[in-house]
Formats: sequence, C-alpha cells, structure tokens
Amino acid sequence: MISVQKLSKRFGAQTAVNELSFEVPAGQIVGFLGPNGAGKSTTLKMLTGMLEPSSGTANICGFDLRRQPIEVKRHVGFVPESGAVFESLTGLEYLEMIAALYGIPKQVAEPRIRQFIAFFDLAFDTLTEKLLGAYSKGMRRKVVITAGLLHNPPVVFFDEPLDGLDANAAVGFKALIQTLAREGKTILYSSHILDVVERVCDRVIIIDKGRLLLDGAPDALVAENGAGTLERLFTELTGGAELEQRAAEFAKTFPP
Repeated sequence: MISVQKLSKRFGAQTAVNELSFEVPAGQIVGFLGPNGAGKSTTLKMLTGMLEPSSGTANICGFDLRRQPIEVKRHVGFVPESGAVFESLTGLEYLEMIAALYGIPKQVAEPRIRQFIAFFDLAFDTLTEKLLGAYSKGMRRKVVITAGLLHNPPVVFFDEPLDGLDANAAVGFKALIQTLAREGKTILYSSHILDVVERVCDRVIIIDKGRLLLDGAPDALVAENGAGTLERLFTELTGGAELEQRAAEFAKTFPP
C-alpha cells in the first residue's frame, strides 16, 4: 500500500529527508518515529502530495506519487500536527466542504459526519452553531480527525493525532485506529508518545537526520538491542541518553 524508494527532500543546502526507503502492507499500523527535526513531518507532507520530493519517489495504493499526485490524494487521509482549519466556518460547514472536495454526495456525507461526531462525543449543536475559531484544541482535533477519515481512505497518515485529546478521547482514538487496521486500512502514525506507539503499532520505523535507523516490530527491536522499552531504545539511538546525562548535571548546579 505504501512503497517509498530513496525519497529525499532538500531545502537549499539542508537535507531534511535523505534517501528514505520502506514498504508498508495493507492492514498494518506503523509507528513513524524520530526526534524533532528528524524529517518525519517533511516525509508525511511528501507522501500526501503537499511537498514535492527533491529526488526518489513513492507509490501509494499503486499510484506514483510524482506522476499521479491527484490519484494519491484521493486515496489517502491526512491528520496534520497543526490541526489547521478554516476558523470562520462552523464545524459542520468545514466537514461538508471536505466532503464536497472528495465528491461525497450529501446524502452519504451527512450520516457519516453524524457517526463520527457521535463517536467523539461532540454535540451536533456545537457542530452547527459554533465557529471553529471558538473550539477548544481537543474539539478541533476531533474535527480534523473526522475530516481525514471522512472519504474512507485506504491509507491514513497521522501526525501527533493525540495532541489536545482528553484521556477518554485518546482511548477511543486508539481503539479506532486498531479497528481501521483490522478492516485492512494502512496507517502511518507519527508520534512522540512512545508508550502508546509500543502498545498499538505492529511495527516501528525510526529515523534521525532524515535517514532510516531501525525498522521492525517494537518487541523484537527492544529485545534485540537489550533496551527494555521502546523509549529507552529510542533515546539510545537518537542521543536522548546524552541529554538525560546533561539534565542530571544541570540539576546539580541548583543548591538544595
């Protein structure tokens, strides 16, 4: 469903993504991990057609990212980290606009929207009477997730989807993506919340400085590297252990 071949992105002299290659089959949830600045968001923006690669390419659902960008966009859903929306629209107006962009008939879109907002415990009155600019961060995140899934895409990209969600909504979201995967959807899940990734993802891909570091099942990678947890493995691979030491030394500079 996702096949990435030597995908690279350069911004002037800076290389954000450096010849990244991996494949993801249908029905798999893959945690896409890396420290800040590793190239995760840049990769997701390329795979969703928001940024043009500098070199390399990818195939999504059999469509070439560079030669068939519109077909790729029809077959993917994207929940960006920013959670950006048109703040002068109501939640319902925004979702109806998304449905129209994907060519979903109104008689199909409306019950699907109602189904999503019921799942996320959003009142329909809120969706119709309040502008998105007045929504809380968590409410806005629920609308953005709904927008990303509304056209029933076979491949979904999530970038920090739990940001802003309360504990109950986060539990519901995790159950949702596991259900979507069982139905055959392919999910690439970028997050810094590693304990969640370890619990819900079948596989993790770890990148740093735009390059692939590790790729495999979380339990297997942790065992092979004797790390104990995915978080410990991640910090050892990406320089986090050094930061922990620096933090401990910094703390000692404060008097008791």
